[in-house]
Amino acid sequence: MKLTILGGGGFRVPLVYGALLGDRAEGRVTDVVLHDLDAGRLSAVARVLSEQAAGVPGAPAVTATTDLDEALRGADFIFSAIRVGGLEGRAADERIALAEGVLGQETVGAGGIAYGLRTVPVAVDIARRVARLAPDAWLINFTNPAGLVTEAMSRHLGHRVIGICDSPVGLGRRIARILGANPREAWIDYVGLNHLGWVRGLRVAGRDELPRLLADPDLLGSFEEGKLFGAEWLRSLGAIPNEYLHYYYFNREAVRAYQEAEKTRGAFLRDQQERFYEAMKRPDAAALATWDNTRAEREATYMSESRAAAGAGEREADDLSGGYEKVALALMRAIARDERTTLILNVRNQGTLSVLDADAVIEVPCLVDANGAHPVAVDPLPDHATGLVCAVKAVEREVLAAAESGSRTTAVKAFALHPLVDSVNVARRLVEGYTGAHPGLAYLT
Repeated sequence: MKLTILGGGGFRVPLVYGALLGDRAEGRVTDVVLHDLDAGRLSAVARVLSEQAAGVPGAPAVTATTDLDEALRGADFIFSAIRVGGLEGRAADERIALAEGVLGQETVGAGGIAYGLRTVPVAVDIARRVARLAPDAWLINFTNPAGLVTEAMSRHLGHRVIGICDSPVGLGRRIARILGANPREAWIDYVGLNHLGWVRGLRVAGRDELPRLLADPDLLGSFEEGKLFGAEWLRSLGAIPNEYLHYYYFNREAVRAYQEAEKTRGAFLRDQQERFYEAMKRPDAAALATWDNTRAEREATYMSESRAAAGAGEREADDLSGGYEKVALALMRAIARDERTTLILNVRNQGTLSVLDADAVIEVPCLVDANGAHPVAVDPLPDHATGLVCAVKAVEREVLAAAESGSRTTAVKAFALHPLVDSVNVARRLVEGYTGAHPGLAYLT
């Protein structure tokens, strides 16, 4: 079975390959094709993968190419993990937004819109090529903003594109662990959009254990989200929000923390990864050890600004292991082998949430089998969540319209309508700043 990874020179690709090395079942991946526009990054990652595979019998063969069509032909599965504009683009997104006093995070607020406007045209081109060159392939989208990009691609690939994110999985795992339950035996009632969702229940043997957590201040204060949001606010909501909702519920504090940080997250990652790829140019560099040390630092500093704003302290050791590659592999195995499972995924709504239309991509538990991912019916959202979900989905639709039409006016509208952008004039200045900084937005006229 052939797996193509778009963005194959990306720093997190070894996580995916490492997960593949542990798969010995029939119908496993035998060939991995890495595609990237940067040949140097491809070479660096290929070296890491080669060291990972050393001594592993039957390790998937790895090839690398800068030719997109060549990478797509014959693929059974395609992982899309591209970053249009690179980490320099992400750093600029953050800097331009913060200069206007609004959030520049890569998936939330102004930064997410800018990233989406750069990425959607490229993602749509990829989707069209996949439809032409690998019509039977399944595309698993990692690219942020994951829900928005998945929806753009679904207009050309239908149900054969599925978006993934490890945030809901990590949240469910933490809640189960705090409650003394096995995460594999728990049903997580999670619903929303990507990076905008809530755990409303956690059922073990048919019993909802979440009320027990909400009633115990000590338990609530003992894990990541409890520290971020505070026990009182979580009890008010009657749910546990995805960590990214900290940017909405504590926006002023988050913006201030970003402004006061020595570096934004994007600038930190840009500089960190530049050091990694520069080190990999030395033929004597220990590729896997260099990558692993860099990854550990990256994971430990994840969402550090939000934790600083909330006084949440350092991340727990159990939260440093990532997880998106495990979600991707579980999804791929379920489809390829018809091994039915349940995963929280980004898929088309199809009537699951009545407040959104059928084609809107949402993030909910799905039953997965050989025919793809099927969203599970969920209870309606409470009004406060409905308002946020509908507002952010409306913004995503304006982003898609701007990307399709090239309309600068529509791009301004997308920024102005976002709950975290507080002025039409700010929206206009953001569009000016982003189009001036990013060649990838030159299409907006």
